[in-house]
Amino acid sequence: MNRPEDSFDHAELGRDPARTDGTAPEDRTDDVDDLARTNGLAAHLAAGPRADRAELDRLVAAAIARADADDLVDVAWTVTDTPIGPLTLSATPVGVVRIAFGDEDDVLDELATQVSPRVVHLPSRLDDLRRQLDEYFAGRRDRFEVPLDKRLVKGFRARALEALAAHVGYGQTASYREVAELVGNPGATRAVGTAMATNPIPIVVPCHRVVRSGGALGNYGGGPEIKAWLLRLEGASILL
Repeated sequence: MNRPEDSFDHAELGRDPARTDGTAPEDRTDDVDDLARTNGLAAHLAAGPRADRAELDRLVAAAIARADADDLVDVAWTVTDTPIGPLTLSATPVGVVRIAFGDEDDVLDELATQVSPRVVHLPSRLDDLRRQLDEYFAGRRDRFEVPLDKRLVKGFRARALEALAAHVGYGQTASYREVAELVGNPGATRAVGTAMATNPIPIVVPCHRVVRSGGALGNYGGGPEIKAWLLRLEGASILL
């Protein structure tokens, strides 16, 4: 994905979204205006000769650093390479909010719509998650210890994912029915399948460990090949 590091089209730093409690947003007009002006100049320089590129890079870096320091970033994101392909990682101040297979722009649009328009490429905020993913893929980690922001999943789907994370450990598998039983609704196997398919934080919340009755793989957001790869990494017994 050729995406500029100054994702201010999503950040919309020229305005502060209304608060859900009905109170007026904190007045950060000067900070926002400064960043908006920087972004406008950066866009102008981007259309200019190559000599302007260094200045553009400097402006972008300064704007992102200022946004980070002034707490204007609601969602930080980056793309990391892994043995199963690129993953788009994102986190809020609460915790990891989204892990997506590939590096599609749609992920950033989703975050801007569902979480906050202030989405900024800020890899440093995801260093710990990247380190733990590297350890997992190298076979040196069997559980993740990162805070999670679970706002993108609610109701039965949230309960199913919580039951999965609590009861199905590294190297283990469970059927959709078994997860439904853990939630207290044995007949809700189809709803469990939907919960796994819409899991916003795969791998860390290990929906790849849920298989069909009898051990067949079943579907997976990253594709059945990636699901099989992850289960083999963990040493789980699977049927192909």
